Amino acid sequence: MFDILVYLYETYYRPDACPEPAALARKLSAVGFDDVEISEALDWLNGLTEMAGTTNPALESSGTRFYIAQEVDTLGSAAVGFIQFLELAGLLTASQREIVIERALALDESPVTLGKLKIIVLMLLWSQGKEPDALMFDDLFGSDEEDAAPRLLH
Repeated sequence: MFDILVYLYETYYRPDACPEPAALARKLSAVGFDDVEISEALDWLNGLTEMAGTTNPALESSGTRFYIAQEVDTLGSAAVGFIQFLELAGLLTASQREIVIERALALDESPVTLGKLKIIVLMLLWSQGKEPDALMFDDLFGSDEEDAAPRLLH
């Protein structure tokens, strides 16, 4: 499913440039994606669209977000830490954070890998027509492998 999401991000600059779901499914199938993965990706994107289309002014506060045990177990400590980093750096709003959490919890995976969480954040921004700034882009596309070469600080 995540290969499809990355493909959509790379292929369609904006979400409104995507064809309707039926035509998109045919295009994805023609490219070589599996029908089950296509269905999962389109369902997940539909959930993202529904969540991103709703706004809750109560979420735009400066309060602290406490995670319940089920969220921490499903997301994992690395994902929770990364979400907190993005929010504290001002790269995600409180409502965007909640959408990221909801979409990560919608996966049948526990814990959610950091790489997949980064794709979720990227797809959220894409769905809202927002481009990640340089810091966020570096964090989203930087390697999260433990044995990767260390980053150089300038």
